[in-house]
Amino acid sequence: MNRRDALVRVIDLLHAEIDALKANDINALERATGNKLKAIDTLKSLGDGPATPELRALAEEADRLNDTCRIYVNLMAANVRRRLQLLSGQGGNAYRRGSVAYA
Repeated sequence: MNRRDALVRVIDLLHAEIDALKANDINALERATGNKLKAIDTLKSLGDGPATPELRALAEEADRLNDTCRIYVNLMAANVRRRLQLLSGQGGNAYRRGSVAYA
């Protein structure tokens, strides 16, 4: 396997992660994440070297998709936090953690 193929594999698995996040499919998310981490290890084992424009473009695509995954996870965490606040009778902002002390 070369670096291009490894990057394409990472990108495919990032798409699988996004699909699993959208579907709230925990089993698929675990599989995709585990396989993505293995693919990243494979990419790492291939070492560094000069990056062609194609490799740079693939790395940028992987980075963009990783950001998309991060956004989905953050939104899901905020929704869970908000639901927990509602269930516990707390109002307020879903992004605030704990009480705020004023001096």
